[in-house]
Amino acid sequence: MTARPRTRLDRVRASLGIAQLALQQIEDDLSADDVDQEELAAILRELIEDTDPPGGFMASLAQLVTIAARRAEQIEPDRDGDASCPLHEAAALLTDHAGQRLIWAARALHPREDG
Repeated sequence: MTARPRTRLDRVRASLGIAQLALQQIEDDLSADDVDQEELAAILRELIEDTDPPGGFMASLAQLVTIAARRAEQIEPDRDGDASCPLHEAAALLTDHAGQRLIWAARALHPREDG
């Protein structure tokens, strides 16, 4: 392996470590005994509606997987979709299924009065 990919991989590992710490903090907050249904709904909404970046965490994760899929399209052997298709499907599942289910759960816990 050359120095360039190793450096990139090191950056990815470091970034994932930071993301995992942030997610662990969210897990800890979700586990708190004093989280009520309104606060839980608000936390779920933050995962899908955060305005920076637009679309929230789930949309950002789906975008990352989509970028990986596009790159796989360019470099996969025989360009047969064996790598890129599952990645595109994973991105769609994140947005269409996981994201929508977070919305439904948040609404069930605490419907918004503003619409």
